[in-house]
Amino acid sequence: MTDGATWLGMMPETQVKVLKSLFVVLFFLLIRSAVMRVMLRSVTDVRQRYGWSRGVTSAVGILMVIFLGVIWFAGLERIATFAGILGAGLAVALHDTIANIAGFLFIILRRPFEVGDRIEIEGIAGDVIDIRLFQFSLLEIGNWVDADQSTGRIVQVPNGKVLRAATASFNKGFEYIWHEIPVLITFESDWKKAKSILEDIVDEDAFVVAEEVERQVRKAASRYLIYSGKVTPIVYTTVRDSGVLLTVRYMTKPKTRRGSEEQLWEQILDRFAENDDIALAYPTIRYYGQDQ
Repeated sequence: MTDGATWLGMMPETQVKVLKSLFVVLFFLLIRSAVMRVMLRSVTDVRQRYGWSRGVTSAVGILMVIFLGVIWFAGLERIATFAGILGAGLAVALHDTIANIAGFLFIILRRPFEVGDRIEIEGIAGDVIDIRLFQFSLLEIGNWVDADQSTGRIVQVPNGKVLRAATASFNKGFEYIWHEIPVLITFESDWKKAKSILEDIVDEDAFVVAEEVERQVRKAASRYLIYSGKVTPIVYTTVRDSGVLLTVRYMTKPKTRRGSEEQLWEQILDRFAENDDIALAYPTIRYYGQDQ
């Protein structure tokens, strides 16, 4: 018979460690199974399920290794060492989760944007429609759709992105942005008359928001180093290969940019049609022959 003190060739101390190790492995496997069951019932998105499954599995694996290390290596039984290793393990396993929670706190406390704001982050632009603990949702604009119209897609952005990527806000601080419309006319056109027509159009009440912008700039100046500068519409003159370029620059609200551009272009086309000495330009190729 085998001596009970050396069961399977192991000393009693080793036997205790083996039993403890089996208990730890079984305990963490049960914990993982329970968490996965709860997660599968509450999370329906396939990508989120995959992310949670990977995170839970990594966390359980690292915790299991830490506890087994405590059992087999007496030097790790000190509380400070154990706490340090445990914290480091959790930080590695739940890096994305911790970053998303930190990002959520940053969004709530610093308020770089709020629900209803239009932002752009890592090339994705849209209106913020929801902010949650791990992610915020954007109703996408642009992409394959011209101008700033909605694509209909909802983009889920991890909160941690706001800590690592530049975030552009369309209406934080004040609600207006600059917009420019290039109007190219032929060299033969009366460009001075055309410029005067454009200035008359943008000087209408619908495009002049100077007082409102200055009021918002004064309000935002308490938080940002912002100077109002020139906020009235202006028309710039430039020469291009195909003609004289008149650039109309004016301020508008981000969500009305396309509508204001349509309104402006309709007036431009109507006014230019009334003048025979003004014609829109386009790229052309001219051939010159030489008489033999």
